[in-house]
Amino acid sequence: MKPYFETNNGQLFNGDALEVLSSMAPESIQCCITSPPYWGLRDYGTATWLGGDDGCDHLDGEKLRERQRQRKSMIKVGEQIDGSTRTRVHDESIGKEWQYRNVCLKCGAKRIDQQLGLEKTPEEYVSKMVEIFREVRRVLRKDGTLWLNLGSSYASGGMGNGMKECKQQTNKGSCGFDIKKPPPGFKPKDLVPIPWMVAMALQSDGWYLRQDIIWQKPNPMPESVTDRCTKAHEYIFLMSKSAKYYYDNEAIKEDCAGKDERKWAAKYKDVGSIIQADTNAGIKRTKRYAKDGGFSRNKRSVWTVATKPYKEAHFATFPPALILPCILAGTAEHQTILDPFAGSGTVWEVCEKYNRKSVNIELSEEYCQLIKKRIERETRQLKLFKQ
Repeated sequence: MKPYFETNNGQLFNGDALEVLSSMAPESIQCCITSPPYWGLRDYGTATWLGGDDGCDHLDGEKLRERQRQRKSMIKVGEQIDGSTRTRVHDESIGKEWQYRNVCLKCGAKRIDQQLGLEKTPEEYVSKMVEIFREVRRVLRKDGTLWLNLGSSYASGGMGNGMKECKQQTNKGSCGFDIKKPPPGFKPKDLVPIPWMVAMALQSDGWYLRQDIIWQKPNPMPESVTDRCTKAHEYIFLMSKSAKYYYDNEAIKEDCAGKDERKWAAKYKDVGSIIQADTNAGIKRTKRYAKDGGFSRNKRSVWTVATKPYKEAHFATFPPALILPCILAGTAEHQTILDPFAGSGTVWEVCEKYNRKSVNIELSEEYCQLIKKRIERETRQLKLFKQ
């Protein structure tokens, strides 16, 4: 398959992740770092129409979102209409938007969409994820790893309060995908634990589930809920293809500061780490010190990283600071990283900065254009910096 765009260190393919992955050579990738579309979050507008009238103005994804906005604006509080202070303006076609979501109600054309995240049930979404990441495992080297970011959703029984979760508070327009009824097996207001459903399914399919890393957000998206805490974290699952895998522990060690530093240094000066002291017995401690002259320690499993907007993207983006530890621990310089859901291209941008090669896949051509501009700008800046 011909790349949509490429540089000396990276390639971008515009297409369905499963199809592109199936064309890739086995064991050609060192590491996969990605954040797939979350289930029930939003429609990315990648659908096409099959059959019907070619001249018909179909109800595409954008028009569905516009009709949602229309419906909300048609409930007016405090306005006197026919003696009522709360009146819904009736429009039969708007009420049928989800019924005809995959069939044009004008000409009968069928909506064809390969995007992930719009499945009717969590089980369908999980099944699709297993299928995709089975291909990811095939293209990974035997010592390769997968760093998978996912977030949960909540079930609801009322329109306008359905499956919603955003990665960042600046992610305007990304929380418009609602469902009228909770999925089978869930009650209204239930947490739908998509991350763990996916992680356990991948584990059953052959992946080694090594760790659940907590991405703690100091600037989470505000919520108006009063019967639970505001959601301020997501998961990053570290998975591996084999029991033994490439993991550069030294590259991501943290500064060890505080009142217990001297005690810690004296106790563990002759072992590789605190957590892995038993397995690293006999290995002399490397001379790695913190910036202030103190010692370093193993990176903890809770990563506090603020969300960071990308001004050209109107959807959620990875903060570069969240990706960097994955890249440094999962690869050496000049090795190849895969992102099958490239989005705005943040993984590729960080790869360029840290001398890693990258293979990126994105279904939306609109986002491919955004990635192309971003990487071209980044490579120009790096070239000027090296000069």
